[in-house]
Parts: sequence; C-alpha cells; structure tokens
Amino acid sequence: MSEELVRVYATADSFEGTLTKGHLEAEGITVLLKGEAEGPYRAGPVYLWVTAEDEARARDVIQAIESGAYATSDQDVAAAEAQETAPGEQP
Repeated sequence: MSEELVRVYATADSFEGTLTKGHLEAEGITVLLKGEAEGPYRAGPVYLWVTAEDEARARDVIQAIESGAYATSDQDVAAAEAQETAPGEQP
C-alpha cells in the first residue's frame, strides 16, 4: 500500500476496536487494524489506520459512534428482523 496511513482511533478494548473497524468498513472505508495481542485471549491496545484520503470521513464516523448515533435499541433490532422475514414465514 503506497498511500500514507493515518491513525484515527486507539483503544485499550480490543472488542471496541473491532466494532469500530466494522462500522468504518460498513461506510466503505478500508481500515488497517494494528495491535490486539495474538493468541486465544485477544487483549491489549488496538489502533485503527486509514488512508489520508479517508481520514476526514473516518473521523466523522467515529464521532457519530461516540455520540450514540450508531446505537440501536431492542425495537430497532425487532423491526429489522421483521423486515427480513418474508410474509408467511416464521422468524
């Protein structure tokens, strides 16, 4: 990868880092995850890197996550499941 990479996120929680990476990728941003200790017990700091071109978009998404804009309620999940179930089918 010849493009410059910029660190846009760091966390001590590997689960949170992986979720944030997923949100960024869902928005079409390619993410490089560094850190996260290897082995069966993944722990340790996580750093997310994106291209300089995607930095502003990535920071906007991270800000939205931190503000709660990506939060879902049980009602949101139930509504999404209902939409996925075709008429006449059981969930």
